[in-house]
Order: sequence, then structure tokens, then C-alpha cells
Amino acid sequence: MRPLRYSINVTLDGCCDHRAIVPGEDLHRHAAEGIARADALLFGRVTYEMMETAWRPPVQPGARPDWMEPFARTIDAAKKYVVSSTLGRVDWNAEVVRGNLETAVRRLKQESGNGLLVGGVKLPLALAELGLIDEYEFIVHPALAGHGPTLFAGLSKSIELKLVSRLEFDSGAVAMRYEPRS
Repeated sequence: MRPLRYSINVTLDGCCDHRAIVPGEDLHRHAAEGIARADALLFGRVTYEMMETAWRPPVQPGARPDWMEPFARTIDAAKKYVVSSTLGRVDWNAEVVRGNLETAVRRLKQESGNGLLVGGVKLPLALAELGLIDEYEFIVHPALAGHGPTLFAGLSKSIELKLVSRLEFDSGAVAMRYEPRS
């Protein structure tokens, strides 16, 4: 059974809007390593469309720094599952996941492999409610955004976590990895 890992960038005041986070080379390298460790990515429609717009080739020469290219190649090559009831079809090495979310994700987790990586805000909330996330990684950035969206708004029950690792970046961001307490 492969684990479902969740990774998200967040500011000190809880904002997870990607525009509030300053990207850096070490953070992109860390994200590429996380994607490379997974057999596939699991996205909701909004996150999938945002990632596809930002990272799908072709890209105009000089549109982004050279240090972003390893991440771009890694996410481009990754298998993707997109949870959506509104998308008719997807490409970019992706397939749509429909029907009962819990059943579909449990089926994906039962396959052998290194794991699944989920990103975004709304889909992880639903997965946390169902108890399907095996590992949470919060990359906390030393910034205050003063606006939302925030993580797990509306979660119906608390989830106790235990810290399993911590990694500091040159930017002052800290990646903290947690597992649910049994």
C-alpha cells in the first residue's frame, strides 16, 4: 500500500496563496525531490489547472530562471490524477478521477509503489476528513500575508499530528513533516 503525502507552502499567518510565497532555488529543488519520490500527483481541478498553466511546456525562453527547470521537468513528467466532476477530459499525463472520493483514493493507495503526493487546499481538506492522508508537510515561510485562503478551514474534527522531521532552508522557510498520531 502506498502512502498519501500532502505538501503545502504556507506563511506564518496561515495563508497558502502561492502568490504570497517567494520562490527560491532550494524550495524548488525540495519540491522536485518530493514529486520524484511519488508515483503520481493527486490534484483537484483548480490546482491541476494552476500547475498546468505554470509548468506545462512549451515555455518562452527566459520566462523563468534556469534553476526552475529541474522542477518544471519533474512535474511535467509526473503521472497526475485529477479529482473533478466538471472536467470532461485532461491530458498532460493525467487522468480524471470521478465518483466516490474515498473509494477512488483508497483504490489508488492500494496499488504498490512509493506513494502519492497531493497538493492544494480543498481536496486535502476532504482527504483529511476521510483520514486518508498519511503524511503532512507544511513548508512555513517567514512572511505574513494578511489574507487567505488558509489551511483546513472548516475541518470538522481535530487531527493530532507528531513531528517526524524538520528541514530549514536558506530563505528562513522551515519544512516540517508530520504523521497522524494513531
